[in-house]
Parts: sequence; C-alpha cells; structure tokens
Amino acid sequence: MNLKMKPIVDDLKPYEPGKPIEVVKEELGLESVIKLASNENPHGSSRTVQKQLQDAEMPNLYPDGHARELRLAVADHLQVKEGQLLFGAGSDEVILLLCRAMLTAQTNTVMAAPTFSQYKQNAAVEGAKIVEVPLKDGVHDLDAMADAIDDETRIVWICNPNNPSGTYVSTATFSAFMERVPSDVLVVSDEAYGEYVEADDYPDTLAMLDTYENLLILRTFSKMYGLAGLRVGYAVGAQALISKLEPLRPPFNTTTLAQKAAIAALNDQAFVQDCREKNMREKNKLQTFFREIGCSPYPSETNFLLVDVGVNGDRVFDALLHRGIIVRSGEALGFPNCIRVSIGTEKENEQFMASFSEWINLQNA
Repeated sequence: MNLKMKPIVDDLKPYEPGKPIEVVKEELGLESVIKLASNENPHGSSRTVQKQLQDAEMPNLYPDGHARELRLAVADHLQVKEGQLLFGAGSDEVILLLCRAMLTAQTNTVMAAPTFSQYKQNAAVEGAKIVEVPLKDGVHDLDAMADAIDDETRIVWICNPNNPSGTYVSTATFSAFMERVPSDVLVVSDEAYGEYVEADDYPDTLAMLDTYENLLILRTFSKMYGLAGLRVGYAVGAQALISKLEPLRPPFNTTTLAQKAAIAALNDQAFVQDCREKNMREKNKLQTFFREIGCSPYPSETNFLLVDVGVNGDRVFDALLHRGIIVRSGEALGFPNCIRVSIGTEKENEQFMASFSEWINLQNA
C-alpha cells in the first residue's frame, strides 16, 4: 500500500479487550462461559434504564449534539454548572480529544506505569514524548510524577483508582501534588471507578475545581451504571477549558438512546447503592479466598482485583479459559505474574473460585 500515514501508526497495536463470550464458546466448544475480564457491572443496568431502552423512539433523527437534557441532569447531580461538562462516546473519546487539543511532537505528557493504556496510545498518535513513572507498590508515585514535569509538559494523567492495579491516591497526597503542579499543566483525574470507592480519604476533586483551573475530572456511565455498550462518558472542569475543547468534539458523538439511558441511570441511585454493596461483599470474599490459597491481591477500591498468582498470568488465563472463565492476564497489563479478575455475581464468583482452586490443586499435586 502506497498511502502515507504518520510513522507512529506502524507501531501502534489495537486495544485488546477481554475475549467475547461467544468467541470462547465457539473456539473451545463450551456451552457455558462467564466473563470476568472487562470490569463491567455484572448486575447489568437498572430497571429504569431497561424500560427507557424498551420505549426508545425510532433512530431516524440525529441526536442532540449538545446533550442538553443529560447535561442538565449531570450538572444537577454533581452540583456544577452546565458549561463545566464535556460529553464523549465513553471517557475514551474525551482522552482522545485532550491529546488532540494539547499534545504535539514538541511536548510531553506524564503518566504512571502501568496504567490505563489509552493515555499512552493517544499521546503517541500526536507524536508527544511519553514520560512514564513506575507505580510504587501498585500506587501512583505522585512525588516522582511531579519531579518529571518540565517546561514541555502539557498533561499529567492520574487514574484514580488505577486500572489495572485497583489502588488509589489519597486526598492528602493528591492535594500536595496539585500544589506542586504548574498552573499551565493540565492534571486529569480519571475516576472511571469512583462510584466503587470505599476509602474515606479518597479525594473530593469536584470541590477542588474552584481552586485549580488546571484540574479536569473524567467520569463514565460504563462501569457502575452498567451502560458500557452505549458509550457515554464525560469530563468536568473549568468552563474556560471546556469551551476550548467543545469545538473538537464530533457533532453527534453521543446517541439519543445513550443520552436517555444515562439520564435514567443517574436517576436510579438506589440501584447504584445496591450494586456498590454487592461489590463490597463479593470483593471481600474474593480477597479472603486468594489470601487463603497463597496468592496476593492488591488492595482494590474498584470492581476488580489484580492478583499476584506467582506464575506467568498467561498460564492462568489459559487454564481458566478452558474451564469456561474469561479473566485478563497481567502479562499484557504490565504485571506479568498477575491476573486481573472482575468481581462478578455471587454465583459467578463461586464458579471462579472452584475453577481456580481446581487449577491450584493440580499445580500442587
């Protein structure tokens, strides 16, 4: 092919999500498969959302590009101004827009390693230098990240809680970091898993927006709200910043169905609380299970566990896959001796523990 693309395109690899259930069934001839790989809400979405989807209108008209009704609902829920919100097809798209707006070959961006892969991927497309700071015991090393900032730094990414480790940065640590960051450097606090956090000292970044105009918060409806298939995410920040980013947004990037479902999901906080309690209960059960069989789970404030299994994660992934359970190997996530397990329903977790125990017993035989 003679088409001339950016040189970086030849080096990029597509994002690899967890294996789809139907593909695993077909490949391995299995009748029953459970997926604990992509950190989805195993309880689905609320009944309010399901009714909204059933009552959906015909999709012949373009959606409201401004997402006015959803904008009003989110602004009221978070107690922020409408002009402080930017909506995207998942928070992934907002990450892309930020990189497009701020990064060039003459700039750099600072992030932890390992962390969510799309920060690095989108920065690489823009030709920016990528400065990676290793996690410290699985947690963002914000002191070292602050030291890495220089005159060419444009964005610092903080995934809080972090994917794939599940760990979090505390209020004191985050606040001290913000005091060190120059006002012309954007700090992105990616809080995709924020609704799952139990820690009392998790940063209230919304309250910090009045103090730091260079702070931007990312949220999503894909995790706790159970709308991963509809792709709705958003950013919250200073109105001056949001107004600069809005022209980069595709004109109809969130669908009518997605917007209406997101409003319905936001209005059903009882469902959110119920899912949160179930996640807490099942997470504690899984953490105890792993410790009792000699594995080491990282402390998690999310709906998944990163677990050091003592051997290459690909081996465990393959063994579980043949038993009808899809997890993520830590090999591709920067933790080669780990697996990442999404917290499922009680029944799914029981099946996982039985299969994992079976594999462990075979290794010890």
